[in-house]
Amino acid sequence: MDRRSSLAGLVTVGALAATTGALPRILRDLTDDESAAGVAGGGSAGSRTTGHWVNTWVSMPQLAEPHNLPPVPFTQDNLVFADATLRQTVRVSVGGRHLRLRVSNAFGGAALPITAVSVALPAGGEAGVSGIRPGTARQVTFSGRPSMVVPVGAQAVSDPLSFALAPGTNLTVTIYLAEGQASNNVTSHPGSRTTSHLLAGNHVLADELPAATPTDHWYLLSGVEVWSAASTAAAVVVGDSLTDGRGSTTNGNDRWPDQLLDRMRGHGPTSDLAVLNQAAGGNRVLNDGLGPNVLARLDRDVLAQSGVKWLILFEGVNDIGTAAATEAAQKAVADDLIAAYEQVVARTHAHGIRVYGATLLPFGGNTGYDDPAGFREGARRRVNDWIRTSRRFDGVVDFDRVTRDPANPRQLLAAYDVGDHLHLNPTGYRALADAVPLRLFTREPLPPGFGFQ
Repeated sequence: MDRRSSLAGLVTVGALAATTGALPRILRDLTDDESAAGVAGGGSAGSRTTGHWVNTWVSMPQLAEPHNLPPVPFTQDNLVFADATLRQTVRVSVGGRHLRLRVSNAFGGAALPITAVSVALPAGGEAGVSGIRPGTARQVTFSGRPSMVVPVGAQAVSDPLSFALAPGTNLTVTIYLAEGQASNNVTSHPGSRTTSHLLAGNHVLADELPAATPTDHWYLLSGVEVWSAASTAAAVVVGDSLTDGRGSTTNGNDRWPDQLLDRMRGHGPTSDLAVLNQAAGGNRVLNDGLGPNVLARLDRDVLAQSGVKWLILFEGVNDIGTAAATEAAQKAVADDLIAAYEQVVARTHAHGIRVYGATLLPFGGNTGYDDPAGFREGARRRVNDWIRTSRRFDGVVDFDRVTRDPANPRQLLAAYDVGDHLHLNPTGYRALADAVPLRLFTREPLPPGFGFQ
């Protein structure tokens, strides 16, 4: 189809959109700048007919615990974010020339009235800063309108916005809520390891937020998507605090999925792949902990994400560590974890997604999880043996092998241990990132019978 034919088609679409109240600006964003191919993940208007949306960043939505609510005065009785500007930065995986946001009210106790939203490039390109680069702020719309009320339990997807976004860079998202949300049940991601900023009043387009209140949590924002070439795809990591980055550097983006992304960007065949971190500290596979259990959140956090081709499942240590330290309880939790992994594989394969199992790290010496009789260690080894040998996963990432102390396999290597004998420091997270074989992300056709149990 030539350019005139493409534009004629878009004019027809524009006429239809006008009858539903959509703004012509959305169509202008999709047709401007035919030379967009110079930006990674972008492409010409012709490629947009064969492209698709891919999540470039995600955050696992969960209910904010009382101590993780916005700081006073942005939390009041049954009210949060009243007349407040919330500015957050996120690091994207792949880039593009068009993006859209996902705002979540999955755990909100009342409707979420969003008044205005903008995106911009952060000052200095840095994570966790309150300023933005002058002249980069762009207003975000929802169905052609600047505001949106997100019902309880729902999410809102913004309109496509023309915005040049380079891969591996930080993006600033600013949200203003004039009325606030009339509840203290708030959708959040407490383990952001990134500083957000709150300021009274509407400052959604302001270059600076003087005297803003910092808080190291994310709220309301659950995803950023980019319009990408048909070959662009995403790998989702489902995990707990070891993937959420406990022990990593605040505003450093040195969790192991971040460091895996850095490796992939430097490797030609994987340089255009997104890495999506769907983890939360304290999360479990079998039972709710901090956030819903893996079997409950699989559809939302994996299957509903855009462009996903691979899943890395690295979770289970919290199930073992919170089950009773008896032989019977640990046998039961190991059996149940294996059955749950089977469920994850079956459900994910049905969507044409390959699943890779990651072995569980040692926790010897941890005050809460290690038991003198070694029943929990026995369960961990049994689960790891199944991950390695069952052939139910499409591949195995052996994190246990690279992090354990050869002289004492029940414990982490001291050089990787953040100090609690359970979580890793940035060097340890680098070891995890380096242990992931990049060949797992080759774009091969699915084998015959894929997904049949």
